[in-house]
Amino acid sequence: MFVVGGESLIDLKAEVMLPDGQIALRDGEGQIVMTAHPGGSPFNCAIALSKLGNHTGFLCPISADAFGDYLLGPLADAGVVPLLPERVPEYTTLAVVNFDDNHNARYGFYRQADGAIDADKAVAALPEALALYQIGGFCPIDPDEAEAWVQVVETAIARGATISIDPNVRPSLVSDFAGYKQRLGRFLDLAHLVKVSEEDLAALDPERSLEQHAADLLARPNCELVVVTLGEKGSRAFTASASASAAIHQPPVFGDTVGAGDSLMAGILTWLEERDLLAPGNLTALRVEELAQMLHFGAVVAGINCGRKGCKPPTRAEVDAVLAV
Repeated sequence: MFVVGGESLIDLKAEVMLPDGQIALRDGEGQIVMTAHPGGSPFNCAIALSKLGNHTGFLCPISADAFGDYLLGPLADAGVVPLLPERVPEYTTLAVVNFDDNHNARYGFYRQADGAIDADKAVAALPEALALYQIGGFCPIDPDEAEAWVQVVETAIARGATISIDPNVRPSLVSDFAGYKQRLGRFLDLAHLVKVSEEDLAALDPERSLEQHAADLLARPNCELVVVTLGEKGSRAFTASASASAAIHQPPVFGDTVGAGDSLMAGILTWLEERDLLAPGNLTALRVEELAQMLHFGAVVAGINCGRKGCKPPTRAEVDAVLAV
């Protein structure tokens, strides 16, 4: 089983699609109108992995409130197994979404339920047969939560799992950024595969080049593969001995970029698993042409998602149809 651990939340967007296709931001009385969408990077990635054909579990406390009910729906529709069936009393975490001039999503967060992690319950919920464990981006934010999640990751390692991480660095969520970087470093030391955006790298250290960041990550104890997303400029991949790049897949009609990185990550993990390359030791041996093929597959998964409003990852059949053209 693939397991993704970390946050789920509700994206609140000041954007409503009218029947004629127009976007309304306010109602007839001038009040902001919000729409609610299920989300969170690990939540999105788990759904994308399952829709691509992987047996996938999601490890996150789910609220007993109505938004928690809403979050469980897409997981069930995609065939994702919620590994913590006992609901928590804390309210569902909310993210208020705005878009910049390039229609890239920007977020403000109100955290509750996703942070109610109990280490003992989470460890007990991990399956014995575990091919991959992905660390969620919110895991290093709070010191107590980070300790709980580290126990989960260490258990996954003991069960033979490959460890991946997509940190989704959110400075607005962190009061002590130096402490956050130390906690994130602890997770990065455990990961075999690291996927980051160029925005993540700039937030962590704007003075270092992308190549320097990649080399630093590869110098950590377990890291064998680094993937960097560059927005509309595509993506790059690095091992200790090879590197490659790929362009984005442009959908016929653009929706937005919500969940693009999560979809790309799911595509990369799927491509590696299908070729028996996901296990530690195999990642570092990836050749240039294999890295390029891996990035292209991930770009197609992400591009199809970007043809829709919100995070709606494609099925494997949809990806295969594009690749066949």
